[in-house]
Amino acid sequence: MLPITRKIVLLAAFVLPIASPNAVFAALPTEINGQALPSLATMLEKITPAVVNIATEGRQPINDSLLNDPFFKRFFGDAPPGERRINGTGSGVIIHAQRGHILTNSHVIENADAIHITLKDGRKYLAEVVGIDPRADLAVLQIPAERLTAMRFGDSDRLRVGDFVVAIGNPYSIGQTVTSGIISALHRNPGISEYENFIQTDAPINLGNSGGPLVNLNGELIGINTAILGDQGGGNLGIGFAVPINTAAGVITQIIQYGSVERGQLGVEVQDIDAEMARTFGMKPNEGAIINQILPGSPAEKAGIEAGDIITRLNSRNVQSAVDVKNIIGDLRVGSEVHMTLLRGGRPRNVTVIIAPSTMERSAIPKHTDNIQNAANNKPFWEKGLR
Repeated sequence: MLPITRKIVLLAAFVLPIASPNAVFAALPTEINGQALPSLATMLEKITPAVVNIATEGRQPINDSLLNDPFFKRFFGDAPPGERRINGTGSGVIIHAQRGHILTNSHVIENADAIHITLKDGRKYLAEVVGIDPRADLAVLQIPAERLTAMRFGDSDRLRVGDFVVAIGNPYSIGQTVTSGIISALHRNPGISEYENFIQTDAPINLGNSGGPLVNLNGELIGINTAILGDQGGGNLGIGFAVPINTAAGVITQIIQYGSVERGQLGVEVQDIDAEMARTFGMKPNEGAIINQILPGSPAEKAGIEAGDIITRLNSRNVQSAVDVKNIIGDLRVGSEVHMTLLRGGRPRNVTVIIAPSTMERSAIPKHTDNIQNAANNKPFWEKGLR
């Protein structure tokens, strides 16, 4: 666990005298001029039992730089790499009460030998891993517990910038904590995982919040808090990212049904439509994605799709960018049908394609890292869990 370097400052505004036994104290007002004051308390009382704290124990290989020093090797030869014990912490949300399923980030349980779950009521369990998807940074766990509370899913496709949201988690392992803010942006792609369509929020998210829920004011799960743009100390700068729950839903379904996610491919390379291209095609910017290459022997080639076709819809979902195409196709399992709406020469065409196995090499999948930029030079980095 990383040490907490920030100081906790206690401020005393004034000192109250000792009251007599018969003194009457004023309570905080619950209404003003007959109008009830707004509060999230009632909503939070219903949903916070669905949020869990996660603590992990594991091993991580290490390579001591001294052992790799050429001078050292002259006398002792090559030394085998060692291991170190690591402890991690994070958050999760119960998504199925009867089955005990918990959704979290895959990086929260990375390299874990044991996963300890603590419920809000204090009960503790060892969790089993149902399945993980590192490419979307999601994992499903299971605990043998009864009387659980699951969080209801919202519709992340209906979110708007400015909507109020609440983040719940276990920052710095101090216990369950609630923060609030708004949605700052949608469809963010900062390059921290392979499949990205992040919700950006200014609700304070800190180390240990990874895997916890982002909820709307109806108490519905709309995202999984995954990363923050922070300083060297990992503190919050008001820029946090969450995986939309609609994006996570397909991953969850595959993990629970099959134990893993088997992504396929359409066999096209696409690019965004910029302002100049939009004028040429008589379209709006950020409307559709243009195909610039068809892979030989791919499902797209077999379906008669051509380079220059513009994808506007996939399975009834509007396409605004090349990232949309990647994310929508990435949600589909091999053998699934995808119904496409294309523009060719300004005329719409409807095509159905069967998703084929992906030829992507596993080595091309980016590994998770706590610092994907150089924090030593005071550059921002993406916080992806507390280790």
